[in-house]
Amino acid sequence: MSERSDAPAPLSVLVPVKNEAVNLRDCLASVSFAQEIVVVDSGSTDGTQAIAEACGARVIQFAWNGKLPRKKNWALENVSWRHEWVLIIDADERITVELEREIREAIRRTDVDGFYLNRRFWFLDGWINHCGYFPSWNLRLFRHRLGRYEQIEVGNDIPSGDNEVHEHVLLNGRAEYLPTPMEHYAFPDIATFVEKHGRYSSWEAAASRMLHSGDEKSLRSTPFGTGLERKRWLKKATMRAPFRPSLRFLYHYVWKQGFRDGYRGWVLCRLLAQYERMIVSKEREFKKRTAKPTAGL
Repeated sequence: MSERSDAPAPLSVLVPVKNEAVNLRDCLASVSFAQEIVVVDSGSTDGTQAIAEACGARVIQFAWNGKLPRKKNWALENVSWRHEWVLIIDADERITVELEREIREAIRRTDVDGFYLNRRFWFLDGWINHCGYFPSWNLRLFRHRLGRYEQIEVGNDIPSGDNEVHEHVLLNGRAEYLPTPMEHYAFPDIATFVEKHGRYSSWEAAASRMLHSGDEKSLRSTPFGTGLERKRWLKKATMRAPFRPSLRFLYHYVWKQGFRDGYRGWVLCRLLAQYERMIVSKEREFKKRTAKPTAGL
């Protein structure tokens, strides 16, 4: 296996966290090649801050007031970054040695402003290679002054948290792709998947209409754009389709060849269908709630 270079790279790393003591040490070790690592915390109580400081990271506390911006956009706007290029990585993600080498070469480029990174998901003791979950491209490496996350406000009554999870970076510049995937350990067990997607489904349902507005603060929805834009368009096109949970299972398991991932592919695709059912149910719930007349009027 290749070894990491000893020379620090002129790169800033942003790691948004809250109670990530279990994951953070390995994450920071994987980006230790960067000259600057900034951990933006939200009042963790499990020793996250001590771990970050012990690993040489600068820790900044973020106190969310329930309004925009959320954590990543706030950090991009307010942190005094030492370098032009910033890499955004979550605590449950890892940069491999091979990807480090590609990142070092990428930030030397003068003709590109950002790079999409691919993610490979670890699920049920193995990698997911299909299911529509791989490849999974996200714009994570870019010149920080040129990129900001979508601004999608869903209201304070939605338990969506203070960090951008589903929002994508809008880049005012040219982007390319780095082929070597990062490793993503988001779902160590099924219980974690169900718990996280219970929260995600609330956000998806509340944001469903705003996600497809097509304004300058959100990702375009078009069948002729990037992979993410095509995915957003597909969601919009199927919003009113009947049997959405079943359609989503067929999309991931048949069209995206989840069956090739064996048992773990079957389980993941069934869970994604369940996730879609929660979104549909919550969309109906939110619609009834907003349509209900205010008492006393």
